Formats: sequence, structure tokens, C-alpha cells
Amino acid sequence: MTPGRLELVALPGIPLVEPGDDLPALILAALDRARFRLAPGDVLVVAQKIVSKAEGRYADLASVTPSDEAGRLAAETDKDPRLVELILGESRRVLRHRPGLVIVEHRLGFVMANAGIDASNIPGGAEGERVLLLPKDPDASCRRLREALQAATGVAPAIVMNDSTGRAWRNGTVGIALGVAGLEALVDLRGRPDLFGRPLRVSLVGLGDQLAAAASLVQGEADEGTPVALVRGFDADADNGGVAALIRSPEDDLFR
Repeated sequence: MTPGRLELVALPGIPLVEPGDDLPALILAALDRARFRLAPGDVLVVAQKIVSKAEGRYADLASVTPSDEAGRLAAETDKDPRLVELILGESRRVLRHRPGLVIVEHRLGFVMANAGIDASNIPGGAEGERVLLLPKDPDASCRRLREALQAATGVAPAIVMNDSTGRAWRNGTVGIALGVAGLEALVDLRGRPDLFGRPLRVSLVGLGDQLAAAASLVQGEADEGTPVALVRGFDADADNGGVAALIRSPEDDLFR
């Protein structure tokens, strides 16, 4: 599981993505510009925003009618009631809120701010009121991308869809995996010996999140325009069924 060396490359020249764009073709063109060919064991880390854009996951605030519940929460958080209505629509429940922030349990199970709805690095639309939602099914999006790349090249790279999030214990955002295909998102090391032969008892490694965070270093967070990173040297070769394994259950979550 532990490589001695990893190569992380931000793929150049990927244009602003529009609804309906062919992401596999854009990625293959970027690989060609960087003079890389996909090889067995490669991992591609793809920013959530370009997947959401290609899938047309935009919402125009001008077309949203807020409910009474959204109006009440908007008044308590100093947010646009229309945005709050979208947040509620993407969420199972609201966990915490304060002015400027709503923490929810997303419909996909993630605990996150504002249901992952964002207006950064997207064109604003005619009235400047367009926002972007998460993909409907990030794991399925990763599987489709992997299958398309395999059909085009004969190689099936592992795919991680990443996004930035805050953490309960620390300041600052880090990259996390919202979807995976072709690798184990969570690796169970329990029972493996430590250096002195004692069996590990609680060691579960968030491999999907580790790769997502590593790739974020070369993708950037602002105006870099490099939303796809190639990770080489890990040799991903397993699949445990998606990102759900990374989500802590409510009964085990001391912060929910």
C-alpha cells in the first residue's frame, strides 16, 4: 500500500468546462500536452467542479422560490433565502448554523458547509446569480469517466473526485474524496503488525482522502486552472465499492 515515491502532475491546458463537454476527451488532450500516456496503476484526481459543470449541475437563484423554513434559516444565517432553499434541497438535515454558515448532512451522507454549493470559479450567468451543486452521484461519475478512458486507451486508471473541505478539529481546508472508482477508499490495517510485532487495532487509512489531498497541492485552490492531476507510483489495483466507506456513521460521530 505504501509507495516509496509518488509523482504528482497537474495536467495543463484544460479549458473552462461547459455543460455537455466531453471530460474524457479533455483529459486525454491534457495528458498528451503533458507528454504522458496512461499506464496501469495510474490515478487521476479530478476536481468536483469540472464534473459538476460537465453534468450541468448549475442552479439559477432567480428561479428559486424559498420556503418558509428557508426564510427562517436565512434570517438566522444572513444568507440569501434562495440559496438556503437550495441547501435544504440538497441536504438530509441541518446540523449546525451561525451567521454566514450552514453545516448540513448532505443527501450523499457527507457532513459539509452549505451542502457543497458554491459560486467560486464559475461564470455567474445573466444576473450573476448562478451557483454549482455537487454531482448527483459522484461514484457513478467516476466510474463513467474510468470506463470512457479505458475504452479510449485500453488502460483503466483509478479515479478520485476531490473537493476542499474544513475539518472539525483544525483550521484550514484540505482536499477530500467525494467519489472514487478503481481503488479502495478506505484501507483496513487492523491485524497488521507494527514495528514490534504488536497487531494494529484501530488503523483505518482514508486512502481516497489522502490521494485527494495530495493532488490538491498541485491542482491549486484559486485561479490556477489545473483541475486534473495525474498520480503515478501508487499502483491502484482494487475497488471496494465507492466513497461511502469513508463516511463515519452518525452513531460513531461525536461531532454530529
